[in-house]
Amino acid sequence: MLIMRKIKDIFYSVLVAVLLTFSLTSCLDQFPTEAFPEEESMLTLSDAEQTLTGIYSLFKSSALYGGYLTLCPDIQSDLAYAVTGNSNIYGNIWQWDILSTSSEIEAVYGALYKVIGFCNFYLEKVDALRSTLVIDEEIEHLDIYTGEVYCARALAYSELLKLYCKAYDPATAENELGVVLVTKWTEPEEAVRASLKASYEFVVSDLEKAQELLDSDYDMYSSYYLTKAAAQALRARVALYMQDWDNAIKYSSEIIDSEAKMFQLADARSQYTSDMTYLDYMWAYDIAYEIIWRVGYTPTSYGGALGQVFLNFTSDYTYYYPDYIPAQWVLNLYDSSDGRLGAYFATLQTGYSSGLSLTLLTKYYGNQTLIGSNLYHLSMPKVFRLSEQYLIRAEAYCMKGDYSKASADLTTLRNSRCTTNGTVAISADNYLEVISNERVKELYMEGFRLHDLKRWNMGFERTLQTGAQPEGSSLKVNKDNALFVWPIPKHEIEAPGSQIQPNDSNK
Repeated sequence: MLIMRKIKDIFYSVLVAVLLTFSLTSCLDQFPTEAFPEEESMLTLSDAEQTLTGIYSLFKSSALYGGYLTLCPDIQSDLAYAVTGNSNIYGNIWQWDILSTSSEIEAVYGALYKVIGFCNFYLEKVDALRSTLVIDEEIEHLDIYTGEVYCARALAYSELLKLYCKAYDPATAENELGVVLVTKWTEPEEAVRASLKASYEFVVSDLEKAQELLDSDYDMYSSYYLTKAAAQALRARVALYMQDWDNAIKYSSEIIDSEAKMFQLADARSQYTSDMTYLDYMWAYDIAYEIIWRVGYTPTSYGGALGQVFLNFTSDYTYYYPDYIPAQWVLNLYDSSDGRLGAYFATLQTGYSSGLSLTLLTKYYGNQTLIGSNLYHLSMPKVFRLSEQYLIRAEAYCMKGDYSKASADLTTLRNSRCTTNGTVAISADNYLEVISNERVKELYMEGFRLHDLKRWNMGFERTLQTGAQPEGSSLKVNKDNALFVWPIPKHEIEAPGSQIQPNDSNK
């Protein structure tokens, strides 16, 4: 049996500590190998686990799921409005004034390649370590760790592709720019972008390796670790983005229809406590049968504060000072029976001079256990949830013309979220609108909207609403706007020896 590892306050090994101290001109440059004496690197199973722990800790960065990577794509889209009196955080993102030198753009790019660098270090060393092990249980542990690393690298690359590349079209992907595929730790590699097709194929290859090494016996809900189910969830998401409808259905079904029934939708009809449904509890305590993988926070080891820009109640602990409020059209999507309305939003008194009470996003109010330790606005990012798998499968069914099965999946999701039964009816005439609305209602502010609009080839228009600042509130974005694809950071293009081609948004 694999020993359960605990997320804890990490005091990195010499290796991990050294890795984090290097600041290089390019995110793609390899860390100097002389910093890692061979006799100190990945020589034991404990070393391998420590390196993997370092990888998980990197995902806590405020540039990734605890911050920019989750929030910026949705704030850039049509889901939120900047409040009059806001602090101007993410103001350039919201107003589409995005440059190749924008700090958020640089930080996400650099943080994802840092994850990839750690993964490459581990993968370069692991075969030599494996050859020294003779105890079957230790070999099994190492193989599981290695599967997690392949999954982590695939995840990082998938996010780079989602943000810094065009949407995947099988007819043109071979001729579109993908990402720089860095696969080595010590050997220099050309800083040149692979094709979009080759880049996605690389992600799929890593996920195939991860699925081969990981064991479904270790799947568990609300896992802090990348399990086989997490690899399957990512495989389904990537297949959807590749317009590979059959595999999107196949891999989402492996989770949804699993005989073990490890994962179950958080029910808004059943009480978990006297004052919380299972859905409420999932967002209040970051634990549920629905969560496939979450980024683990503890009072001594935590990441970015997702709720800060939507609440800011720590200014005086009396009023709320949100930087962003939900778009009214989003709120109008929820009917009165929808449990997500109460789990995600609340009307609260703001402390601004206007004195307005506004509907605010409380989905990321903060983990109640962490609040008990005087840590506020911290919610564990739930990177993979069962609900997304239903949405993936429903969309893939629609693209294959099977609207009956798509309707069944969305009806199942709706009936878990609403206090009244209701069938979601999908047809050839309305499927994209229905899928879009259901994704917004379920995945609000989880980082999907910008890419959804891009892959559906849709623009949007904002209309000024109560409480919002005028600047940026009347923005119209055409479907072919170059900034649906984030620019490659300027320093990456200008780094010595770089052959990285810019995006249209760099110009």
